[in-house]
Amino acid sequence: MSDSPRTISVTGSGSAEAAPDLLTLSIGVECRREDVGTAYGEAGRVSAAITAALRGYGVADPDITTSGLNVRAEVNWQEGRGQVVSGYLASSVLSVRIRDLGASSEVIAAAVAAGGNDVRLNGLELGFADPAIVTARAREAAWQDALTTAGHFASLAGASLGKVVSLTQQTGYPAPIPVAKMQRAAAVESLTVEAGESSISATVNVVWELLG
Repeated sequence: MSDSPRTISVTGSGSAEAAPDLLTLSIGVECRREDVGTAYGEAGRVSAAITAALRGYGVADPDITTSGLNVRAEVNWQEGRGQVVSGYLASSVLSVRIRDLGASSEVIAAAVAAGGNDVRLNGLELGFADPAIVTARAREAAWQDALTTAGHFASLAGASLGKVVSLTQQTGYPAPIPVAKMQRAAAVESLTVEAGESSISATVNVVWELLG
């Protein structure tokens, strides 16, 4: 039987930055009304008004997605009566991808104005429509980090690096950037979205043979 080869295992990390070209916005709709039919109908009307405003700014239909449709009774406790229904809440969430970041502040303001007091801004995320190029740069940086570290340890051990035995990688994307919830268009009119730069990070785990 032959002896198992000596190996060295190293974790390398790296990141790459670039100007984002995609903004994903989460818009909530909450309609509180006295009866369920009115609440549901108003939620539909407000959602339609918001999507119409978005389309008016060139947001395409595939970039608007509705989710989280919910209708529930709201109850209050009253002495001697117990739980009493005070009204109904109909809610939904629109996920909107804005590809023209230069117009994003105007688009957000228009959406809030269209929804009025029933609209909520849940947050936004800046990212990339096609992250492949930035991801590749992050992987290269992570690989170089692992290679440099492994070469250093091999030199300290009086050895050199052989072939790669195994390699695994994990890629991370930027976390959503929260925006305070707002209820009126006036609160958004002065909001400016600064794109800045977004980053993608990568981590690689590499095992090399040790020679010598």
